Amino acid sequence: MSTDQPTTTNQHTMPIRIVPADIDFMGHVNNARYLGWVQDVVLAHWQKLAPAEEVSSKAWVAMKHEITYRKPAFLSDDIVARTVLEKIAGARAFYRTVIARGEDVLAEVQSMWCCIDTTSLRPARISRDVAEQNFGLPREQQAHRPE
Repeated sequence: MSTDQPTTTNQHTMPIRIVPADIDFMGHVNNARYLGWVQDVVLAHWQKLAPAEEVSSKAWVAMKHEITYRKPAFLSDDIVARTVLEKIAGARAFYRTVIARGEDVLAEVQSMWCCIDTTSLRPARISRDVAEQNFGLPREQQAHRPE
């Protein structure tokens, strides 16, 4: 799947294709699908920008999602997911994702992810060098305070 070029390395945008299975009994996209799209864009961001050895040795699991639904999405809609990596703290990453149809925001999601080592399945820190060099995050970051 092609993706748009991010304006900075801590951002990533990808188009979303709505399929008939996404539609619920009310005729719009089921709310649970939005979380799948958040996972897709977050993982695509990591896979696109992280060094190959980091991508192959680490995986991500969701720890927390806070989602605000603004408007429904429908089968014929052209929508995108835009995510911003706000902070990396040890083994945790904090993302803000917007699902949009043109200028209309459909959903906003604050999420926290835990990086794990693919061999031990234990939490794995993301080095400051990787955060700074590959994701454009400052070496010294403020404590994360969700909006």
